[in-house]
Amino acid sequence: MTAQRVVLDTNVLVSALVFTSGRLAWMRHAWQHGLLTPIACSETVTELVRVLAYPKLRLEQAERDELLADYLPFAEIVRLPDPWPDVRAVRDPHVRVFLALAVTGAADALVTGDADLLMLERVAGIPIVRPDALAGTI
Repeated sequence: MTAQRVVLDTNVLVSALVFTSGRLAWMRHAWQHGLLTPIACSETVTELVRVLAYPKLRLEQAERDELLADYLPFAEIVRLPDPWPDVRAVRDPHVRVFLALAVTGAADALVTGDADLLMLERVAGIPIVRPDALAGTI
């Protein structure tokens, strides 16, 4: 079975990394065991680093480093072209990077809980799905 190549939005990724007994903990296990390959780019990794430093997460630098070390080696890093692919407009310009990454990386899916992205259903033929929909395919 070939690993599904997916773009995980920041909220999904943080939930999978930080909440080890949460509802998305299966994702971490999936990429560790080669069932899932997260696709990332410098922009999404920068966002992840920024979010992991949020005070409300109460993560020390060593803990943040450990979480990144449990994610980055499993991720396929893609360079976004300049300019980014022409993707549909969404209300929140910060989520546009996930659409561009899914297209550039030829992802099997974009995984998100973001209502604006989910309303699109697809980008360039790539399904936009909730984490639970992906779980049923792993």
